[in-house]
Amino acid sequence: MLVGYARTSTLDQKASIEAQARDLRAAGCDKLFSEQVSSVDVPNREQLAQALEFIREGDTLVVTKLDRLARSVKHLLEITEAIQAKGASLRILDMGIDTATSTGKLMLTVLGGIAEFEREIMLERQREGIEKARREGKYKGRKATARAKETEVRRLKAEGVGATEIARRLEIGRASVYRILDNPGSSA
Repeated sequence: MLVGYARTSTLDQKASIEAQARDLRAAGCDKLFSEQVSSVDVPNREQLAQALEFIREGDTLVVTKLDRLARSVKHLLEITEAIQAKGASLRILDMGIDTATSTGKLMLTVLGGIAEFEREIMLERQREGIEKARREGKYKGRKATARAKETEVRRLKAEGVGATEIARRLEIGRASVYRILDNPGSSA
């Protein structure tokens, strides 16, 4: 049996998940699991877990692209091992890879490594871009929520409220409360 798995990272990628489902059905998938969740959020990828639970010996899990299945080589290998432990295989449509063959297994590992390398390079460039923008005064980072609440922190402390309760009421970290209180006239 061919079992399809489709995934997009966000809910606004409706066309992408529909296209994946169409391609998986065209490839002959009898059963389809799909979800809209980040690949990083492994614990919340319930449909992937269900697909891996569903497959049986002789089945093939089919995905349209490698990045729809796993983000790192480690995660890819874990998924591949789970599939192989059930006596099933993995097919990636856009690469023509099928782990039912020894060549397919080799290609999957090599291409998974390349995909992870590309992601690391992209993240490195992103960090470099942020650093350059900071040096040029164009990147300020996210707004400090605790700093914006400094007056409220000091007012609550003056009223005798403890740091833990201040943090809870203002929805900031307790460490931020202590930083504000330890630095009179300064921000967190």
